[in-house]
Amino acid sequence: MDLTEALQEQVSTAYRRGRPLRIVGGGSKAFYGRAVEGEVLALGGHRGIVAYQPSELVVTVRGGTPLAELEQVLAAEGQMLGFEPPHFGPATVGGAVAAGLSGPRRPFAGAVRDFVLGVKLLTGRGEVLSFGGQVMKNVAGFDLARVLAGSLGTLGVILEVSLKVLPRPPLEVTLRRRLPPAQALGAMAELMGRDLPLSGLAYDAPFLYLRLSGLPEVIEETASGLGAEYLPDNRFWLDLREQRLAFFTAGEESLWRLAWAPAAPNPDLPGRWLLDWGGAQRWLRTTAEPDAIFQAAAQAGGHATWFRGHGPADPVFQPLPPPLFKLHKALKEAFDPKRILNPGRMYEDL
Repeated sequence: MDLTEALQEQVSTAYRRGRPLRIVGGGSKAFYGRAVEGEVLALGGHRGIVAYQPSELVVTVRGGTPLAELEQVLAAEGQMLGFEPPHFGPATVGGAVAAGLSGPRRPFAGAVRDFVLGVKLLTGRGEVLSFGGQVMKNVAGFDLARVLAGSLGTLGVILEVSLKVLPRPPLEVTLRRRLPPAQALGAMAELMGRDLPLSGLAYDAPFLYLRLSGLPEVIEETASGLGAEYLPDNRFWLDLREQRLAFFTAGEESLWRLAWAPAAPNPDLPGRWLLDWGGAQRWLRTTAEPDAIFQAAAQAGGHATWFRGHGPADPVFQPLPPPLFKLHKALKEAFDPKRILNPGRMYEDL
């Protein structure tokens, strides 16, 4: 169902009156980011697949389309979303792009922004703009379409998005081997440096987990030299993606997401660690103060995000250097000059 006109009218009215709007798709990631006050702009009814060309590996869908529905359609054609987005509930496609979160396949296939080919956007002025296209060779406005990935609705409402999709691998298997925490990063770095058909590499103490994807004969040959045991299924990766592992569900400490160079050692912070993306994404359960975590992430050349737990922390996201914050403010001014779309969702002044 196409609700563009109704959504455009609601945004235009809010723009004239200067009233904030809180964009809601499936509500599955309402916990992510800073709290937003405002009239609800409901996207859940704006749904449906606009165009799908399996032979071209491209799909265009409306923002309120359930993520599970799209994945089911792609699976029927032997295809998938390469960035393996988490659901955390009744997720929508627009919400998945706006959140910018990728699953365990990210270092091997790409991030959300790498799969965004084009976007139809409803700005804070009530204007409908289109960026990018349905094929990779059409690059008009392509970078701006990619900027929307992870913007949490602060730049505009994603009405439609065109995504590159990937063929599903013929076979996927999960292996694991017991490993002391002190050896985890070194083992991951060694594996990432080899020519292996990896599609997942994580460490949840005391086990190192590997997912291999590809032709059966290649996987069999590869697995035989890794000294790891086969698991009966690939459930671990789904539970990791959806944060259903005991690491995420047991304990009262806050959950932080940190990202920096894969081989860099963990900073001196109290708590429990889970490593994903070959070490590039790290989850930390801790009672440490937010300032200490942000400082440690900056010193490591990366960034930290408070995900959930006690608090919330404020800021939620890594404080930006002044030049980068100035750029963010310029983008906000260009697309949402009255700051009515999810105001403050990422940073207080945006």
